[in-house]
Amino acid sequence: MSTYIVAGLGNPGPTYQWTRHNAGFLFLDRLAHLENISISKKSFSGLSGEWNFAGHRLILLKPQTFMNLSGNSVMQSLQFHKLPISNLIVIHDELDLPFGTVRFKLGGGHGGHNGLRSIMENLGRGDFIRLRIGIGKSPYGDTTGHVLGKIPPDQMEGLHRVLDGGIEMLEIMLKEGLPKSMSLFNNRDFLEG
Repeated sequence: MSTYIVAGLGNPGPTYQWTRHNAGFLFLDRLAHLENISISKKSFSGLSGEWNFAGHRLILLKPQTFMNLSGNSVMQSLQFHKLPISNLIVIHDELDLPFGTVRFKLGGGHGGHNGLRSIMENLGRGDFIRLRIGIGKSPYGDTTGHVLGKIPPDQMEGLHRVLDGGIEMLEIMLKEGLPKSMSLFNNRDFLEG
């Protein structure tokens, strides 16, 4: 049975709850709702819960350090559970993907994402699994305002479909491996049909 840390990135507090930048938190909240899990244990400078699926133990982690210090929480959790970086899955918002798409990626840079930057600075490398939830780019070029902006009503309507799609991707990855999940889902738009 493998143990994974599944870290959903976001900013704590009601002000940020429904912002695009909180896609990682929203993903874990949706998973907790569907699987009837509580992510409320205070540990690793965050809130954590546990989910057992397909013979795997998943430590669900919502860092409460604010986005740009997410790496502190993630590193504490990896060290405590004595896990290699290959057993880390980070769920985050992705400007370079349109809303409706969710993609797995192994390794890579941080692309200006402060949460990823913090994790890479703390771990000294970036070869962990990322589940990237598309939020699209701002049509006005205002990146900060866009990522910290509230998810608009038309997107809120389809949000559960996007998050459920991401959860299905995670489940296939855990059952059949990352390459299989990537080949099945990486070109899908969860808002279509």
